[in-house]
Amino acid sequence: MKRELAVAEKLLQINAVKLNPQNPFTWASGWKSPIYCDNRTILSFPHVRDFIKSEMTNAVFTEFPDAEVIAGVATAGIPHGALVADLLSLPFIYVRSKPKEHGMGNQIEGVLQKGQKVVVIEDLISTGKSSMEAVVAIQEAGGEVIGLTSVFTYGFPLAEKVFGEAGIKTLSLSNYNALLELAMQKNLISETELELLKQWRENPSAWGR
Repeated sequence: MKRELAVAEKLLQINAVKLNPQNPFTWASGWKSPIYCDNRTILSFPHVRDFIKSEMTNAVFTEFPDAEVIAGVATAGIPHGALVADLLSLPFIYVRSKPKEHGMGNQIEGVLQKGQKVVVIEDLISTGKSSMEAVVAIQEAGGEVIGLTSVFTYGFPLAEKVFGEAGIKTLSLSNYNALLELAMQKNLISETELELLKQWRENPSAWGR
């Protein structure tokens, strides 16, 4: 849990994560959420960016030593993926949410050879839908996805089911449980708010309605 707490602390320090159970945020999906996580913020803080880059590179190197290509998921996964690929001296590609509507019509940018082992990099895992779309695009292009690494995951049962059924091993530097543990330690939330935050994670689509 040491790494998970250290990463959660960095995200809180730079306000990449905001907790507000009493006045929830609204996601693009329409879901009400007591938490907002924007890992793009990391890029504006060099010391935190270096820390995340180092931790993610170590995670990929340790857990997926056979990786031959690093793939970033557009758009927020691209910078983190590029930083990891650079540190590991591996080729980098990125995956669009859908094929480009002009030019070559590519969904995958960069060079991917058939049979190459790929680790996908995400900034954040929520439902897992966009991550799996990137995984499928790589598989259809002939790549072998051996794992997926993210900065943070909400740990939704839905996402765990999606990755489990697809046989994709996932690893996140930090997660919702670590964040809540740290928030309690720092007295950022009350016991009542902790319960609200736990309830949201169990059924996020219905929470707050």
